[in-house]
Amino acid sequence: MYDKHIIFPGSVRNTQEGSAVTGWQLGARLPYYRGQILSAVEDVALTIDGEKVPRENVRFTVRGKTWTLDELETTYDERWEFGEVAEISVLQPGGLTPGEHTVSAAVQLRISYLPWSP
Repeated sequence: MYDKHIIFPGSVRNTQEGSAVTGWQLGARLPYYRGQILSAVEDVALTIDGEKVPRENVRFTVRGKTWTLDELETTYDERWEFGEVAEISVLQPGGLTPGEHTVSAAVQLRISYLPWSP
């Protein structure tokens, strides 16, 4: 529904630990009109310049808490709210080279009719 609005404009940047560039990140918005429990986020698929980012290299952060995509499967007590910008990080030593890049993001959700987990 809101697929073209997933990547938050101007949010793609390299990440650092100390002086080492450890990867890159972007801000992402939920492409659904309601918030979702994190266990319903099945995948966040990224490509950079036509290359798929390996799932195991992706981290998801919301409100200061970070998970791997596999850990999201059992995260029943946290939500990603509509309009909230999550931080999607990619572990990639050296990060992105300077200049323009083509980035795409797709979020796969398991939609529940009820806004809570039974």
